[in-house]
Amino acid sequence: MFAAWASDPWSSTWNLLSDGVAIIIIAVLLLLGVLLGYALRGLVGRWRAETIEKRMRLREEESESEIKAKLKEADIAARAAVVRAKEEFDVSAKKRRAELQAVEDRLSQRENMLDRRAEQLDEKVAAVEAKQSAVAAAEKKATEDVAAADRRLRELARMTHEEARREILTRANAELRADAAILSRRIQEAAREQGETVAQRLVADAIQQCAVMHLNELATTAVSLPNPEMKGRIVGRDGRNVRAFEAETGVTLLLDDAPDTVVLSAFDPLRREIARRALTALIADGRIHPASIESAVATAREQMAVANEEAGTAAAAEAGVPGLPADVLRLMGALAFRTSFTQNVLRHSVEVALLMGTMAAEMGLDAARARRIGFLHDIGKALTAEKKGAHAVMGAEFLKSRGEDATVCAAVAAHHSDPGTDGGVYGVLCSAADAISSARPGARQESLGDYVQRLEAIEKLARSHAGVTNVYAVQAGRDLRVLVDPDAVLDTDIPTLAADICRDISAHVKFPGLIRVTVIRERRCVEYAK
Repeated sequence: MFAAWASDPWSSTWNLLSDGVAIIIIAVLLLLGVLLGYALRGLVGRWRAETIEKRMRLREEESESEIKAKLKEADIAARAAVVRAKEEFDVSAKKRRAELQAVEDRLSQRENMLDRRAEQLDEKVAAVEAKQSAVAAAEKKATEDVAAADRRLRELARMTHEEARREILTRANAELRADAAILSRRIQEAAREQGETVAQRLVADAIQQCAVMHLNELATTAVSLPNPEMKGRIVGRDGRNVRAFEAETGVTLLLDDAPDTVVLSAFDPLRREIARRALTALIADGRIHPASIESAVATAREQMAVANEEAGTAAAAEAGVPGLPADVLRLMGALAFRTSFTQNVLRHSVEVALLMGTMAAEMGLDAARARRIGFLHDIGKALTAEKKGAHAVMGAEFLKSRGEDATVCAAVAAHHSDPGTDGGVYGVLCSAADAISSARPGARQESLGDYVQRLEAIEKLARSHAGVTNVYAVQAGRDLRVLVDPDAVLDTDIPTLAADICRDISAHVKFPGLIRVTVIRERRCVEYAK
């Protein structure tokens, strides 16, 4: 380029200038474009701003219109609410004014009524004051009259007022004691008359409550079977063997209790023993049908009659009582199958006979007669299954029909002190020997159920008395400890309470031996030293 400029400096300079002008023109054009762009941008921005401003103005106007409309609606609603509230307030105020008016009317009526009552009360007070004055005057006059009468009485009786008072109290005390004795006898007679009825009711209740336990322990006998097939033979075709056996013996067969056991159920122990022997013989023979059942039962009855007589003869020999008839010995032997609180009645009769013989010999009485009475005293228990009544009286009547001595019969009838009986000294000896044999430790036992029921009955009877707080039966029910409330029962009331409890237990609970009742009254005072 320098070479070209050197060869043609003017042309080169012009060219250079032309290029510079072009550049300047382009730069100017660019600047103008930029300025025009900025101007257009400003115009567009202003237009947009105006447009936005117009929109904002429109929205503001719309908002103001809407706010005005809502304010108008709110104003209308508020005015309506005010009108409704005013109407409700007017209704409520009217109702309240009516209620207040009614209350005011009632108060006015009550005030008028109280005024009338006050006037009436004033009149009554005045009348009472007048009567009090009259009564005071009458009392004063009566006091003067009594004093005058008292002076006159002392002058006539020649006794002071205190001496007359003691004399009157002495006579009144004697009359009251006589009346109390008569009333006590009447109460005792009434209690004795009602005792039998109460005892019968209590026994009936006890039987209803304890029937299952009684049946399980005293009315069943179990017979073992050699094999389960034997039970089918006992039942027979359509149960005919069972029906025949029950008809012959009067005993119920229970076959479902155990697979290898048959239970015989009946109240009469002799029937159960006959049925046991007959069933044992049938099982041993193996041939069981109605004919063999009838034969086996007849044989068992004959064996029982012989066994009873043998048992009675052996027991009479042991007791030292000879010369008894065969039917009496059979009845005595039947007592071997009876028990009283698990004590065998036949063994009990032998014990009583020996005890009576010993006591009679010590007292200088007839020991042989005493042993005879003791041996025969419970023979009536063998008759209670056939007849109804007290076993002591029934036994005496049976012995009398067999030609027994009158003294023996009277003592047997009186050994339980039944009403209308008098056995004399032998009757008292028989009662004492009977109690000794029954109360001997180990002689009689109770089942657990009977024992618990007896303790509960004793505690319930003692707890039923007023003032009793706790009752404890200890020493197997032979010692009763009764705790009382010291505020309700005084020391002077303790003997009466103990006697009442003893009478209730004796009247309502059957128990062997004696029961000691101890009433405990204790007052404790505890303080703490600080």
